[in-house]
Amino acid sequence: MADEATRRVVSEIPVLKTNAGPRDRELWVQRLKEEYQSLIRYVENNKNADNDWFRLESNKEGTRWFGKCWYIHDLLKYEFNIEFDIPITYPTTAPEIAVPELDGKTAKMYRGGKICLTDHFKPLWARNVPKFGLAHLMALGLGPWLAVEIPDLIQKGVIQHKEKCNQ
Repeated sequence: MADEATRRVVSEIPVLKTNAGPRDRELWVQRLKEEYQSLIRYVENNKNADNDWFRLESNKEGTRWFGKCWYIHDLLKYEFNIEFDIPITYPTTAPEIAVPELDGKTAKMYRGGKICLTDHFKPLWARNVPKFGLAHLMALGLGPWLAVEIPDLIQKGVIQHKEKCNQ
């Protein structure tokens, strides 16, 4: 179960109303508007709380998303590229986020750098279709995954800060 701080953050993310995916043409445009509004609000809330940690953008159709996320550990910023495609059965099926440069570096990842969200996030997503969107994916999927995996990978020496690599 999520802690109180996570519940508060998620409660401030607007829920989505349109149950539509990329195949739904006109309704998909409405769903995308809701997705962007929700993401914008989540990013604004994060900035106001001094917790800005990702940037996302999409292709024109809203079916392919990419950007960067970062994690601060011991006052050092670790930055990673992220990408995902919207499944054809979205929003019933949650997108699978990939962090390509971490591919093969942790057991909690599938081939291609897709992070493992099966046990904790996907059942939560399934219970909240169509209300959850991409902002929820970031807040309840990628965010907690980074918080668990990145410190562990740093501690094990699997990843190093780029400044340490250049010395």
